[in-house]
Amino acid sequence: MDFHVSLVGRNDLSGEIYRQLRRAIVNGRLRRGELLPPTRELAQHLSVARTTVTVAYDRLAGEGFVTSRVGAGTFVNEHGAPAPHETKRRRVDGALRPLRIWDSIPLSAAFTRPAQFDFRTGLPDASLFPHDRWRRLMSRQLRSEAVRAGVYGDPAGYRGLREAIARHIGVARGVEASADDVTVVSGTQQALDVVARSLLTPADRVAVEDPGYQPARWLFESLGARVNGVPVDQHGLVVDALPRHARLVYVTPSHQYPLGVSMALSRRRALLAWAERNHAAIVEDDYDSEFRFGGRPIEPLQTLDTIGQVVYIGSVGAALFAARFLGDSIY
Repeated sequence: MDFHVSLVGRNDLSGEIYRQLRRAIVNGRLRRGELLPPTRELAQHLSVARTTVTVAYDRLAGEGFVTSRVGAGTFVNEHGAPAPHETKRRRVDGALRPLRIWDSIPLSAAFTRPAQFDFRTGLPDASLFPHDRWRRLMSRQLRSEAVRAGVYGDPAGYRGLREAIARHIGVARGVEASADDVTVVSGTQQALDVVARSLLTPADRVAVEDPGYQPARWLFESLGARVNGVPVDQHGLVVDALPRHARLVYVTPSHQYPLGVSMALSRRRALLAWAERNHAAIVEDDYDSEFRFGGRPIEPLQTLDTIGQVVYIGSVGAALFAARFLGDSIY
């Protein structure tokens, strides 16, 4: 048969012949049992050495796409090509579709081109960051023995970074933690995902602030949790409105999102007592704790926790870059 193979501007001639024939077999253009051109004939047609075609045929045969028969030629293998009724691509509903919860989530406008005046939150002036010093410090760490060990790193993150984070939050936020208590992640959403997958099972009840940080709610719902909104007033989360059987409570007590109120001490103690009675976990998102107009920040809820119920999520990337590429941490 006369089969077209394009080698114009290609360097790997044998590889191109293999790829194009393989694609034709997979797509059904070359059907089961169909005879391929003899190697000598195809080589002459393509103006290449016969060995170039032979290598491509051998590769197809080795992968099971074709079968060679002495004295008969090379044929498309019965199992190498799709059946005739399978050649058309069919859309299978539900096979590769995301969960329906994501259909209701609007596309983020964070990466759209801003207007003349940019009023988006969380975007400090990047020109003030000491980029040259940062690059020198990064290069020094990347040359260290720990990084050059040639093995996978600790899944919790680079230990030097975790030790630095533990010292930082101890001084800046009063959180008592060691490097072993710290897990470095790429952002708040990943932190919540790690915590939820560790503590929750499908259909567990999760309580979130209402109004609150919507992406957190979407994440819990995507994992099959039943999410209940709990009202927020001038003192923070209304603890008396928490659902009794909640397995996890997500809060932003130091700087409630989006209202900006701080949870009163009485509410903090009531929330801890509620969690202890109901054997529930508290996830404290202490986002942007480094940013304030003046005075000392309110200490995290975690510092009042005496039995280990609070999972503390803090952000070190926000203090460095608006893109927060360094990530958040779980303590």
